[in-house]
Parts: sequence; C-alpha cells; structure tokens
Amino acid sequence: MERSFLNAIATGLLGIITLGGVALFCAAHGSCSASARPESGWRLLDPIHYENISIFPVVSASTLDTSPFLTLDEGLSSGEVLVSEQGAAGLARTRNGRPVVVPQYPGASVNQLVLVNRSKRPLLLLAGELVSGGKQDRIIAKDRIVAPGADPLPLDVFCVEHGRWSTGSQFNAAKTIVHPSVREQAAVKQDQQEVWSAVAGGSTAKAAPAAPEARLSSRAVAEAITVEAPTESYTKIYEQSRVGGSVDELVEQVQKRFGRATSGLKGEHVVGVVVAYGGEVAWSDIFASGDLFDQYWSKLLRSYAVEALARTMLRETASADDAREFLHHLNGRETQESEPGVYRWREITQGHLALIELDALQPKPMTLHRLLLHRTS
Repeated sequence: MERSFLNAIATGLLGIITLGGVALFCAAHGSCSASARPESGWRLLDPIHYENISIFPVVSASTLDTSPFLTLDEGLSSGEVLVSEQGAAGLARTRNGRPVVVPQYPGASVNQLVLVNRSKRPLLLLAGELVSGGKQDRIIAKDRIVAPGADPLPLDVFCVEHGRWSTGSQFNAAKTIVHPSVREQAAVKQDQQEVWSAVAGGSTAKAAPAAPEARLSSRAVAEAITVEAPTESYTKIYEQSRVGGSVDELVEQVQKRFGRATSGLKGEHVVGVVVAYGGEVAWSDIFASGDLFDQYWSKLLRSYAVEALARTMLRETASADDAREFLHHLNGRETQESEPGVYRWREITQGHLALIELDALQPKPMTLHRLLLHRTS
C-alpha cells in the first residue's frame, strides 16, 4: 500500500489514491490500480427514509481484521485508558509491569488533556467522541491512533460545556459522539468558539428563508439550557433534557428500519453509512470492517438524529445517485499529519466538501475510518 501511495504521488494521482474506498480495497486485496473506484469495494443499499433523514447503508464483501484496535469507550470503561486534566496528580501507567507517574504538565487547559494508553492494543480516537468529567466535558479534536505503551500524550480537545470550570468526577466513557454540526467545527474548522456556538445553536446548516422550523429549534435548545443545562453541557442538552426524548423516538424509528434493511445480507457486511437531510447528502462515516462500524453505530445514529431534528423539516429525499456521487473522489487541497509506524491522517478539501481519512500503519496498513462531509459554513 505504501508503494502504491508513493507511486500515486509521483504520477499526480492524489485525488484517486487518497479516496478511502480505494485504500480499503487496496488493503484488502494487496494491490491497487489507477482505475479503482469506491464501487470496487462498496455497495449502497436502498435508503432508509424517516421524516427529514435518509440513511444509505454502505456494505462490502471484503472486511478487514480490526480486532487489534481498542476504542475509546472500551478503554475508558476497562481502565486501560486514562484521561486527566493537565497538572493532575496521581495518574500512573504501567511500563514493563512497573507503575510510572505521569509527568506534570503546566496547569489545566481548556483545549488539552493528558491521555495514557496502558493497554496492549493501539487506541482509536475519532473526532467528536466525548469524554465527561474533569473541569469540563470535552470532545476529541481529531481522528488519531495512540500506540500501546506510548508515553503520556498531550491530547488536543474541544470543550462542550461552556459554563463550568471546576473539579468534577474522573473522566469516563460518555458513549457519545456529538452531532455533525458540532463535529464539523472540531474536525474541520478546529475552532473552539465555533464548537460552543454549534452546541448552543443546534445545527449550523443554513435554512432557506421560507423553510419550516426545525423540531429542535435554537429556541428549544436555549430553553433546555436555561431549565436543565445551565453549564451548556452537551449531554444535558441533547441526552438528559426534554430534547433527549425526541431524539430517542427518532433513533428508535430509524433503527427499526435500518435493522430490517440490513438483516438479509449474505456474504456482505455493513461498513458505513451515507446520511442525507431532506434532499441534501451531507455526511458519511465508513470503516475498515463491519465489526468496527458496529461498535460505533449506536452513538453515530444518535448524532445523526440530533442533527436531523435541528435541521428544517423538509420532505425532499436524496436519491441513490446523489449518494453515489457524494462518495466520488476529491481532487482538492491536501494536508497530512503522521506518526511513523503508527498512523497517517489526511484531509482533502474541495469546494464545500471535506474528506478526512485515518490510516493505521501497524499491524497492517489500512484505512480505519473515512469521514466525508458537506461543510455547512
């Protein structure tokens, strides 16, 4: 895969080789050709429609072994992953069977925590995953992988609890990923003020002047904050308040339809989804395996449901052709970050589209996660 990637750079084929479908196909089959397209490894099922949301399951006959990777929820729940405020005392990890105290960083920071992966597995982090506790609830800023036994990591985060800066419980698994409007501000714009605005405002998607009001309007969010979430805690607004009941109802209805639509698969696995709101295809999360998708699906679905309620309730529906076109490769500006031997992260932007891919380099090269979104701002 590395040789294919370098050859693609040399021959000017960045727009093709950086497409997640190609990366998944290459990792699964050990080769890659310039003619490869996402359709080579993926198939879109008929969409599930409910109110203003449409979800297109993405299935694949080839699925990779992602069992070596640990998710954040698993790690925090088992105690194999520890998260602390900077400057916190008493956090330790085990190296070669002996406890090692985490070095003291300068005082606590809104946009940085300290993470320790003391498991024997690489830790997968996705932008928008929430950790609750500490002085404020935070979300992961970027997709990345943390190697097993790595040194304590200064972890970039964004706050999703604007009104609190006080000692709370230890950080724990919130089993939550924020909805797309908030996740976009973290993963693409990387702006704390925009993250806060998206939490307090619901959706950042622009509505047409004559469009009907969303079920979860900015006024409803403001009322939830006033009555039940004075610190503007994301979980209290969207999960534990009166808003949460509406989200639960939509999730239940979509999940029933999704289960029926994907129950008869033979020799294929659901590896991701394409999501549309009204007639606009807006979002896609695709993973390297069906198992990995299953681990994230429940909290991803809830995040999509929050976004649906926060957008105007237009009845138009996107077509399968719209969804396939959305997955087409990009040929825009590219940026990359990497940790040798651990992971490579890249972002390609073209017009209103942004593609983010996370490649694992060990134990076997593969694209673990592919996020494609239509930017709202």
